[in-house]
Amino acid sequence: MAQREARSVNKKLTEEERQRHRRIREQIENERAELIARGKRVQARHDTLRQAVATLKATRKALGLTLADINARTGIEKSNLSRLENDPNPNPTIDTLCRYADAVGKEIVITLVDPTEVDGP
Repeated sequence: MAQREARSVNKKLTEEERQRHRRIREQIENERAELIARGKRVQARHDTLRQAVATLKATRKALGLTLADINARTGIEKSNLSRLENDPNPNPTIDTLCRYADAVGKEIVITLVDPTEVDGP
């Protein structure tokens, strides 16, 4: 297979293109704080899910249950259970979490709070 060489292209921008790029940079800068805050909220949600799944997995192991046992109790395929337990960014449905929790004698509790209670002042 032939190797391809990357080349940079230096194109002179028109005044209109420079202004458009400037507006885009300004828009990004104006939205930056909100985008960072939104990213932190999403990360917190993923952290919460990871913790919940880790707790379910630890409980399963403490009870001496295998994925096959959880499959028998929940009807969730072993491959899906394994993916849930090992995925760095799990995104299970509430039903899946509730079924797994029920299978290990736990209960999922969902609490709604105002964003200011999570983000702080």
